Amino acid sequence: MIKIYKDREIDAFLEHLGSRSAESTEEIRKTVSRILSDIRTRKDAALLHYTARFDQVDLRHAGFQVSMKETADAASSVPPALQQVIEEAAENIRRFHQKGRRESWLSWDEDGIVTGQRVTPLDRVGLYVPGGRAVYPSSLLMTAIPAQVAGVREIAIVSPPDRSGKVHPAILATAAFLGIDEIYKVGGAQAIGALAFGTETIPGVDKIVGPGNAYVAEAKRQVFGRVAIDMIAGPSEVVILADDSARPDFVAADLLAQAEHDPAASSVCVTPDAELAARIAEAVETQARGLKRGDIIGASLRDWGGILVPDSMEVAFGLVNRLAAEHLGLHVREPWEILKSIRHAGAVFLGHFAPETVGDYWAGPNHVLPTNRTARFASPLGTQDFLKFSSLIAYPESALKGNADAVIKFAELEGLDAHANAVRQRLV
Repeated sequence: MIKIYKDREIDAFLEHLGSRSAESTEEIRKTVSRILSDIRTRKDAALLHYTARFDQVDLRHAGFQVSMKETADAASSVPPALQQVIEEAAENIRRFHQKGRRESWLSWDEDGIVTGQRVTPLDRVGLYVPGGRAVYPSSLLMTAIPAQVAGVREIAIVSPPDRSGKVHPAILATAAFLGIDEIYKVGGAQAIGALAFGTETIPGVDKIVGPGNAYVAEAKRQVFGRVAIDMIAGPSEVVILADDSARPDFVAADLLAQAEHDPAASSVCVTPDAELAARIAEAVETQARGLKRGDIIGASLRDWGGILVPDSMEVAFGLVNRLAAEHLGLHVREPWEILKSIRHAGAVFLGHFAPETVGDYWAGPNHVLPTNRTARFASPLGTQDFLKFSSLIAYPESALKGNADAVIKFAELEGLDAHANAVRQRLV
């Protein structure tokens, strides 16, 4: 079910893995471009068309917006025990993201110059909550809570409807708990277009966040610039670094947990221990037999999974940093010591008892993470993603005169005489 790679096979596998990127095909780019253009021109009429075409739902009479009654009914239908789980997870997530809040600051120099930074929240954001293969109230918590902590005033949710024209009750119940009542039954590239351009029903937003399929990712790419986005997310991925202290059943379980997301998800283990690699492969085979999403897991592991066996742990570090994974599990004897050798990862899970699952749902750090090696330069979604920063500069007359010659010379160096003149006029 999962292949073991050694020596030169490792480079070939990594090259193959590189073809699994967030880049869209030409067909997807053209399709998304047509949809966005149509949404921009025909607005609600185009939304109705694409919702009927892709979701097989006619919303001409019901409308796009979820009613307060629908949300209340959904909230009441969720068992109390599950509601408590959602609330406790939300508290963990909120507590973590409150630590990421940024405050405005000012600096006063002796000559009276004041510089600083003003931090303000975005006015309005749109949250994309996926549907399809699974339901993701966790993604709603992970996108809404940092926006709320940042102080965003207006939050709109879009999520694909089912065949009966309903958004999943777990999504609505979570939205009710969060106090968000602006929810729309739209998904796909058309939902991204509605948020970016605005329609008669859905007001436009300043930023769009949240994971989605290839069409959603491409739509976010194409509307970037008109609105902000969090990232272009590709299929999910995990890398497990294991030494001889690792338990094969634990490693296998973590690889399988990632593989069940999507046929394009990638699950990779890196270990210099060849005997351990064989035991992990056997454990993957054994555990997979009892899992419900076997077809998805099989496709994922066959096409994008692998156990890499380098010559040493030092070489393994290089492979892990080269992979720059969305999720990195350290199944090693001294994870905090090993962490010093890790430069690139979206989220790091330290030790044998920190499975990715606790990060997806419970621990508090965000599970909206950079994929496809973008952890080399990108970060998890956080409170800071819903803030913007304005520079503040105040100069008294005496300070400007004291610095005027240097500023004028710099302007003249760049050949910008009007810039220099703006200072000279104040010296008269």
